[in-house]
Amino acid sequence: QKVKDSMRVLLPVLLNKSHDSYDKIRAILLYIFSTNGTTQENLDKLIQNVQIESDSDMIRNWKYLDVPVISSFVAQQHKYTRRDRSKEETFQLSRWTPVIKDVMEDAIENKLDSKEWPYCSRCPPTWNGSGAV
Repeated sequence: QKVKDSMRVLLPVLLNKSHDSYDKIRAILLYIFSTNGTTQENLDKLIQNVQIESDSDMIRNWKYLDVPVISSFVAQQHKYTRRDRSKEETFQLSRWTPVIKDVMEDAIENKLDSKEWPYCSRCPPTWNGSGAV
């Protein structure tokens, strides 16, 4: 059964004095993973109320592994517009096309946004698509 209000379930666990601080950090991380991130205010309140300020980097450093710790961070990233593939021929069991196909086709056609893809270099203007660059 799906948990409707995970914060209501989480708070008694976090406020329980018998739990170790590492267990509380794990519980907060599970909450963040299940909700695909939280707000900065909510995270600060959780860390302050649970009194794990010294270990808060264990939670915040997950952003370096592309885990959406702060939900506003998630909203800024991964905004890739999909191509219309409704007219393409598909197999009966495989109608879904992964995003990586769109990204790779845009990379081949030299249409990637340089802000979102800074490490993908632009092809030289004399390139005619006949060889590797």
